Amino acid sequence: MQNVKKLQLPLQTLSLVTGFMVWVLLSSLMSFIKQDISLTAGQISLITAVPVILGSVLRVPLGYYTNKFGARWLFILSMLFLILPVGYLSMANSFMDLIIAGLFLGIGGAVFSVGVTSLPKYYPKEKHGFVNGIYGVGNIGTAVTSFGAPIIAGMYSWRLAVLTFIVPLALFAILNFVFGDKHEPKVNTSLKQQIMSVYKNNKLWFLSFFYFLTFGSFVALTVYLPNFLVSEFDLSSVDAGLRTAGFIVLCTLMRPIGGWLGDKFDPFKVLMIVFTGLTISGILLSFSPTILLYTIGSLSVAFFSGIGNGTIFKLVPLYFSKQAGIVNGIVAAMGGLGGFFPPIILTLVFEINGHYAIGFMALSQFALASLIIILWMYYTDKLTISDYIVKNAGQAILVTDEHSKIMKTNKAFEKVTGYEESEVIGQKPSVLSSGVQDKAFYLEMWDQLASTGIWQGEIMNKRKNGELYKQWLSISTLKDAGGNVTNYVGVFSEITETKKA
Repeated sequence: MQNVKKLQLPLQTLSLVTGFMVWVLLSSLMSFIKQDISLTAGQISLITAVPVILGSVLRVPLGYYTNKFGARWLFILSMLFLILPVGYLSMANSFMDLIIAGLFLGIGGAVFSVGVTSLPKYYPKEKHGFVNGIYGVGNIGTAVTSFGAPIIAGMYSWRLAVLTFIVPLALFAILNFVFGDKHEPKVNTSLKQQIMSVYKNNKLWFLSFFYFLTFGSFVALTVYLPNFLVSEFDLSSVDAGLRTAGFIVLCTLMRPIGGWLGDKFDPFKVLMIVFTGLTISGILLSFSPTILLYTIGSLSVAFFSGIGNGTIFKLVPLYFSKQAGIVNGIVAAMGGLGGFFPPIILTLVFEINGHYAIGFMALSQFALASLIIILWMYYTDKLTISDYIVKNAGQAILVTDEHSKIMKTNKAFEKVTGYEESEVIGQKPSVLSSGVQDKAFYLEMWDQLASTGIWQGEIMNKRKNGELYKQWLSISTLKDAGGNVTNYVGVFSEITETKKA
């Protein structure tokens, strides 16, 4: 059983690689397809953008159904279904054939929600950012196709290149059937209930907006660069594919680093740097007349958006611990949609005024807006434990997680109880129990906490040296943006001397 759990991260990551490989088939092979099928510039932009539609919209239900049925079945069914549009694409002869095939190829991008919902179940919270970052390395699948598909098409034909992708789809359907976790923890709350519990929360939409920009810029340039580099700078299809693959690889490698940074440091501060970098990158792309400057601008987008992609999913479980599936789906969907509009807008802008500067400047403005929002969130956030402890440093403080295991104390706690913080971390507050209060006392305490979120009263506890003392204790319940209990905070002071006086 333990070995099966260890397999889930590499298995699901490689399954995502496969899904992303087929997701960008059209954009990677467009320079070959348009030689075989007559297409206008507007039609090409629509064809390369359309896989993003289902790749975005389906991320919400896939995140939900992953919680309900587990990642194993979601990956199996997705891989098997993708064989159909891949086969259909290999026989395409018209603009409409390409649109239909591209629409259903979008499922390859939608599977992203499966892993970000499933994998955190196997790891503690302090590793969620890094784990989701590792899973996000599955983005490398787009690089595999951007580089590999044009080579195969050049050697044989684009139709044969498309058909080769049926092999990894069938392989990973089988591998998930054999090695997928049949006993993954399930969550069986209705989709409507989960959406209703989060949709009014502004933090959900702020996170969605951030990912709309970071992942959207990655997707947009991934699908736009191959054809853009050929038409704008007269590069060969293989050269354009290689440069696009470099963009994808850099962005992908930065994703786990972004997750690690989100675990190691304040994720808000990391995102401040990300959006500052993207603001400057957008300006650079707007004024890039040469391939050198354009390359620098594109790679800087890859660098900062990759870090942002990894960091944002560190914030999701921080705010929505019990609705992570649906929230991951919504945030991921918005990220996918962020890749749908830019290619179309860039083409329209070019057709109107003959250059792309206004379109790329929009990236800079969106990044600047995100920077302002993240600064506001950082300075107005009231749920951080460290702020709470500093504010109440005059009294003894005890902070537990949702399972009542001690996470943090302060110096006043040590002075009253005799216990250093390192001695009680991971234990329950019962380490202080004097045995004076009976079971009914504690049952009443927890009932009141559950109903009102706060309990106050006198209680007899025991110091480390065994001495009994009376204290006035106030316990408060902290909840995340989805209304789920995340912490209990106990604030107390000794009243034995006061009573004697």
